[in-house]
Amino acid sequence: QVQLVESGGGLVQAGGSLSLSCAASGLTFSNYAMAWFHQAPGKEREFVAAISSRGGVTVYADSVKGRFTVSRDNAKNTASLQMNSLKPEDTAVYYCAARYAGFRVIYKDDDDYHYWGQGTQVTVSS
Repeated sequence: QVQLVESGGGLVQAGGSLSLSCAASGLTFSNYAMAWFHQAPGKEREFVAAISSRGGVTVYADSVKGRFTVSRDNAKNTASLQMNSLKPEDTAVYYCAARYAGFRVIYKDDDDYHYWGQGTQVTVSS
């Protein structure tokens, strides 16, 4: 049974930083592309960042480029999202997602991902 468990969310002031983690189990982690999405109240879930199965390719939403960094540790079955210079508009529930993928393949559409975590709340105060 595949499980993805996010952690690291919380409340932070604008300009601050948070680091999210996603612990994966029940899959061969190094065969899966990983992604982060977020969903704000009343809005649809949106793509934030993704990383290929071996970590060689990353892609970011324009809104987070230069502020967020996605990474992974295949030895520890974890993916991470380092969020710096946070803005109030970053406030949302953040989800990690996994999808079996080729060596350097990345997906940005949430319909492409097969497994999801339960989400972690990130709140940025102004």
